[in-house]
Amino acid sequence: MKEITKKYSEGDLTVIWQPHKCIHSEKCMRGLPSVFQPDNKPWINPAGASADAVRKQIDKCPSGALSYEGQHTTSSNESSLRVEVRKNGPLLIHSKMILESDGVEKPIDAAATAFCRCGASSNKPFCDGSHKKINFEG
Repeated sequence: MKEITKKYSEGDLTVIWQPHKCIHSEKCMRGLPSVFQPDNKPWINPAGASADAVRKQIDKCPSGALSYEGQHTTSSNESSLRVEVRKNGPLLIHSKMILESDGVEKPIDAAATAFCRCGASSNKPFCDGSHKKINFEG
């Protein structure tokens, strides 16, 4: 999957979406449907709620596909590492990190990154939500 990064700005807030990281948990659109509207183009409307509400919802993104820049850039878990094993789902790493693959280092600056545990992802090592399709248990 091509690594695309899209940015949507409103005032001092820029919402960043990296679709290749998305595991389609739908937390964004269920939590703040006035901003995250998958049937619209563009699907992210940062003017649909206050900047604080948008930031709080983005902080709940389990994969790190959504992040933001602006006056109050997220700083949660910057100095600590938290690993979360999601039941029947991905391994979530809550930390900034450097991912090394085939000798190439790639910095990852996200609140959380979802790594595949089921083996079915077409975007390895990242989770793409395939665990739902294969009814992964673990």
